[in-house]
Amino acid sequence: MFRTRVSDSKEMNTGRVIVEKGFVYEKETHLTVMKTSLFFAGDGFAVYDSNGQVVFRVDSYGPDNRDAGELVLMDSSGRCLLTVRRKRPSLHQRWEGFIGERVEGDKPIFSVKRSSIIGKSNMTVEMLGDRSEEYHIEGCFSQRNCTIYDSAKETMAEIRRKVDASTNVMLGKDVFSLTLKPGFDGAFAMGLVLVLDQINGDDGGVDLDPTVEECSLSS
Repeated sequence: MFRTRVSDSKEMNTGRVIVEKGFVYEKETHLTVMKTSLFFAGDGFAVYDSNGQVVFRVDSYGPDNRDAGELVLMDSSGRCLLTVRRKRPSLHQRWEGFIGERVEGDKPIFSVKRSSIIGKSNMTVEMLGDRSEEYHIEGCFSQRNCTIYDSAKETMAEIRRKVDASTNVMLGKDVFSLTLKPGFDGAFAMGLVLVLDQINGDDGGVDLDPTVEECSLSS
């Protein structure tokens, strides 16, 4: 198989299992993320592995959704893995993540916020509860050029434009790659993609790093 999921190996001790160990892989893993609707900013997604099998899906959450500020990440069978929800009010446009399908009274396991509300900024991901680590997202999501780092500045995941292998042509921004480093939780990484996509839709494009000059402010 093209990848092996972590079971009882030493990778389980890295602290990277956040949502579910079944989506933590021993080897670097390349996923293809595809928007399943192009009509609204932040509509549904399907995520495929290198064999073309669905790994994750997000059903459409367009403007007719009961709560457009709450998104549910599912596995290929439709089982709810993670809910991300916008926290209101929030000056830093904070989002929170919950295991499974959120119900009233559930406590978040992480929060995502801008590092600053003044000008362009990076995003900070703070783990909650028994976990104390932080992650940082830098780059330009509107150009599908972002990196997720841990607090030691080690790369955990990368979002990049996807190139068609047969034609060597760069595809549109509604199809992009998500590369997971060994031992990092893919469901957690995809949850962060959902948050970035929503913030990008709200802002008309988000430059997470002011040093990225080529980033267009329109998605």
